[in-house]
Amino acid sequence: MPSELTPQSDLQEYPSGFRAGYIAVVGRPNVGKSTLINRIIGQKVSIVSEKPQTTRSRLLGIYSTPQAQLIFIDTPGIHKPIHSLGEAMVKAATSSLKDADLAAFLVDASVPPTDEDALAAQAVKTHAKNIPTILVLNKIDLVSGSKLQEMEALYRELHQFDHIVPVSALNGDNLDTLVSTIISRLPDSPPFYPPDQITDQPERAIAAELIREQVLMHTYQEVPHAVAVVVDEYKQRSEDMTYILATIYVEKDSQKGIIIGAGGRMLKAIGQAARLELEALAGTRVYLDLRVKVRKDWRKKHPKLGLMTYT
Repeated sequence: MPSELTPQSDLQEYPSGFRAGYIAVVGRPNVGKSTLINRIIGQKVSIVSEKPQTTRSRLLGIYSTPQAQLIFIDTPGIHKPIHSLGEAMVKAATSSLKDADLAAFLVDASVPPTDEDALAAQAVKTHAKNIPTILVLNKIDLVSGSKLQEMEALYRELHQFDHIVPVSALNGDNLDTLVSTIISRLPDSPPFYPPDQITDQPERAIAAELIREQVLMHTYQEVPHAVAVVVDEYKQRSEDMTYILATIYVEKDSQKGIIIGAGGRMLKAIGQAARLELEALAGTRVYLDLRVKVRKDWRKKHPKLGLMTYT
């Protein structure tokens, strides 16, 4: 685990045999990593969409019980990168394995292993040699019993896992078994975070991701992957009003036009949907001020922009 993170034994009284540790949740894009973590924690800490590569940088989702603290590292999907941003995303995913106490390799059990599943399995082999590994067969709500056994056998050929747990992140099926299996393999340790903390992300970072989530949901084709969001200002102006100024960056003038839409209608729709999520985050009404700017080829020339969510 990262050297700067040390157990915080003064945070709370904890029982003998308390366990805590970091779980790297890895896999190819779009298998449900963020959905799984959100479901276990019971709150949205990572954005979700049907677009591949929604998660761009690693973040923590923290789940605490009286006996354990599970610190999930949500990672970008492992894939063959085609630009600098993609390379940074894959590096973030593989480095999380080096920092973890346990690896959870998440797959879509409704389909056979893909080339990207093989890439992700190789990353586990390479970077998680000395920690327990769990194969998490997701989307079992879409698979019959015999088909699930067939998929399990195919994924076993990619790696020798210490445990295999079938789940449905969408419906919550068998997540209690997954949590208990993870706890059984975590080291004895005091908690690392207060029991009421659910993520390591500051409010600005979460706000930027919630805005980007709505861009993903409202736009199509090449636009979602060409979008980065930076929160320039996040300020509570009164007890019941928070002001948020955010910039949506794209790579082309045509993409800017799509996001703004005719008469500004698309940007208005994105802002209205994002504001509802942001008000739940802030606990106040939100005045959201959105701007759209072009930074040509930022994924190649300025990949850190896609990983940066606040200033």
